[in-house]
Amino acid sequence: MEIESVGPDTARVRMHLTERNTRHGGTISGPAMFTLADFSIYVALIGRLGTTAIPSVTSNLNITFLMRPPARDVIAETRLVRVGRRLAYAEVALYSDGSSEMIAHATGTYAIPSSTPKS
Repeated sequence: MEIESVGPDTARVRMHLTERNTRHGGTISGPAMFTLADFSIYVALIGRLGTTAIPSVTSNLNITFLMRPPARDVIAETRLVRVGRRLAYAEVALYSDGSSEMIAHATGTYAIPSSTPKS
């Protein structure tokens, strides 16, 4: 995966087409798109919170596959919807490279650990 950009509460990440992330019949696998969505939320969160986001973990991720994607790079465009003290919520739109038609939509929540260790 390649981080193409990180902005205020956004990230754009590209998953390059490889044999490992394709399925028989020339399409991108669902688990590969799921991984891209999860990773892109993490990238946007680090862009917002810096190193304090590093120990954050996925607490929920939901993905809806909208169409069978062709065997091309997949682009994730991520937007942090809300970032609180303990949780961050984001949405991700996935596109095949060169197309404006969304192939999948994901929403996810990350748990942000407290910065103060418990005694």
